[in-house]
Amino acid sequence: MRNDSRLSRMLHVLIHMDRHQNAATSEMIAKMLNTNPVVVRRTMAGLRDQGYVRSEKGHGGGWTLVRPLSEMTLLDVYNALGEPHVFAIGPADDQPKCLVEQAVNNALADAMKEAEALLLRRLGNVTLEEIAAEFEAKLTARSAAAYSCAS
Repeated sequence: MRNDSRLSRMLHVLIHMDRHQNAATSEMIAKMLNTNPVVVRRTMAGLRDQGYVRSEKGHGGGWTLVRPLSEMTLLDVYNALGEPHVFAIGPADDQPKCLVEQAVNNALADAMKEAEALLLRRLGNVTLEEIAAEFEAKLTARSAAAYSCAS
């Protein structure tokens, strides 16, 4: 099963947007993420609807941040993306009357519910500003000329 990388990708985009003065077009973001601009617009729409970014049409338009990174948590972005599934694993339903399957599913459901709650709490405690600060520290330790996300 493929990983859902939308959260990671949008965090990447938002931090880049914070570092640049100009609006980022869907085409620019798509090129950075190696995807289609339509996918970018669809994904960014959730962030726009939650008030984290705005879009301007026309010449000089594009996506800009509405809030500072210090006011956005990983959980905020996760929620704006529609709360994608956290785990790829889940219960079986091949034999719903089987008592073993029921016991296994109950144990898995309890463990996954607890793990998801822990993960979501952690996401709520990390701001995008903290991630950007880690990037800045790494960039300072490395030559700026060597920095690039482009291939």
